Amino acid sequence: MVADALATLAALVLGYLLGSLNTGVIVGRIHGTDIRNHGSRSAGLTNTLRVLGKPAAAIVLAGDALKGIVACLVGLRLGVQVGSGVAVDSVGLLAAGAGAIIGHNWLVYFGFKGGKGALTAIVVLFMIDWVLALLCLGFFVTVVASTRYVSLGTLGAALLFVALSFVPAFDKTFCFPVFACLMAATIVFRHRANIQRLLAGTENKLTFSSG
Repeated sequence: MVADALATLAALVLGYLLGSLNTGVIVGRIHGTDIRNHGSRSAGLTNTLRVLGKPAAAIVLAGDALKGIVACLVGLRLGVQVGSGVAVDSVGLLAAGAGAIIGHNWLVYFGFKGGKGALTAIVVLFMIDWVLALLCLGFFVTVVASTRYVSLGTLGAALLFVALSFVPAFDKTFCFPVFACLMAATIVFRHRANIQRLLAGTENKLTFSSG
């Protein structure tokens, strides 16, 4: 029991350290700027696209996805699992994934000011359950395509994730809805300014830079 608890804590910490490797900040500095001082002031994919253009955003997409994948693989390697009936969840995977999302939002290497966790979250979800991930991603794309509000799509997908985590057909243990609620709460908290702008009708819509 103690060994499992320590392994879970290690997964969380390692995931956090990996998540703190924020590609948006790194790419911005290569371009001679800190994207956290421009646009929405977020060190994430959407703001990179707005501030630095498509090539830089493509690098951020790959980098932030990779760190989520590596974090989850580390969590799986640590091998802590919990079972309930026929359902089995990797607690190490959930902890490492949560750590990666938290690290992306609050960067230990860059003054604890990062992105909003959406891209890393969807990558982590794909590593956990690709069917759930596809459902949430499809909902996100539908909302963004119809409204051009990335924040609205992200918030909707996060809430859908919570709802689906309680569906018995997905055969998850009690740990999974807890993980879903915590991660959705993190995403909603990081989007609180976007929520205010959405309610006020002043939220920025997605546009594509020619850069």
